[in-house]
Amino acid sequence: MSLRLATRADAAGLAEVHATAFDRPWTGDDLLRFAEDRGGFAIVAEDDGAISGFILCRAMAGEAEILTLAVRPERRRRGVARLLVEAAAALASQTVDAMFLEVAEDNPAAIALYQQSAFTSVGRRGGYYARPGAPAVAAIVMRRALNS
Repeated sequence: MSLRLATRADAAGLAEVHATAFDRPWTGDDLLRFAEDRGGFAIVAEDDGAISGFILCRAMAGEAEILTLAVRPERRRRGVARLLVEAAAALASQTVDAMFLEVAEDNPAAIALYQQSAFTSVGRRGGYYARPGAPAVAAIVMRRALNS
């Protein structure tokens, strides 16, 4: 497996992977817009030339934020997400001192991943994530210190 920064040519592949992970997936254009915006970056995990997963972040005003992280279902539980989180933290640490994210409180696997990656809970946003046909779910706000 290799890691690299995403390019415009990855748009369709990123959208495809995102659609496997979320009820309301972002389009390739949406993902690229965030990645190409000021402070934005996306890191792709590739295996045999195919995108296994990616992380999309933005770093500005002294902080970084993980906007989304997605891994193909058949590649989950193999360390891909952890590798992407660590690569994003390392890249962000070049310009900022903290990284934040929001994670659905009903996603214990993601919460465990972030806790194992040195993120701690610093807040909660009620009704943050809409769920089709179900009540909205709160987000846990998590933070990781960088460069400490």
